[in-house]
Amino acid sequence: MAEQAALKHSRQRDAIVAFLKNRTDHPTADTVYQEIRNTIPNISLGTVYRNLSLLSERGEILRLTCDGKIDRFDADTHPHYHFICKNCGCVQDIDFPYSEQIDQLADSAFDGTIIHHTLLFEGYCKNCIKGKSKSL
Repeated sequence: MAEQAALKHSRQRDAIVAFLKNRTDHPTADTVYQEIRNTIPNISLGTVYRNLSLLSERGEILRLTCDGKIDRFDADTHPHYHFICKNCGCVQDIDFPYSEQIDQLADSAFDGTIIHHTLLFEGYCKNCIKGKSKSL
């Protein structure tokens, strides 16, 4: 794989990465935009979207497309699994070992090459089960 070209330093991009590194709730681009505006008032939503796309393309953050809805972003790029609540839409990391065996099994059944997988579990979070969010 070719080495990625050097990227010009960007205060906006640095602020986005710093914001994401302090979050575990996998925010949307709009949430990122609203928060970054507190420190960089003149930033545009388009700039946030472009930087999130660039960072995800470069593998510096993860873009999670959950249930065909709004993308969520995660600064934790190590292989791990996610959960999305079918009621409130929260996205959480699952503390469950990543299985490279799944890649190997899929590769043996596929006419191509599998290099990694993503897995999104769906169900109801503990808050929704306890009735703290909208009724199920």
